Amino acid sequence: MAYTKNQPSSVPPGRVRGERLETRVTADQKSIIEHAAALQGRTVTDFVMASVLEAARHAIEERQRLDLSVRDSQAFVDALTNLRPVNDRLRNTVHGYRRANGV
Repeated sequence: MAYTKNQPSSVPPGRVRGERLETRVTADQKSIIEHAAALQGRTVTDFVMASVLEAARHAIEERQRLDLSVRDSQAFVDALTNLRPVNDRLRNTVHGYRRANGV
């Protein structure tokens, strides 16, 4: 399925699409996508773009968000409020990280 430079409703006015994204699908997959797009009154391109963007944003959000249990939240707050002195093991770990990452 090829995406054209047409601007569906999900693209703000004045923003031109300059990139292209293509994928191969089975006849059954294409039929399902076309049917779903038609049910929503959208073009296939608009339907696919909206669906892919939603999935991409969700995947990014999942990786950026940290969900903690109540016990883990309490341990996190405790670690922040009751700082322990830096020991040699931690100091060596930090130095090793900085060397390895050029920091």
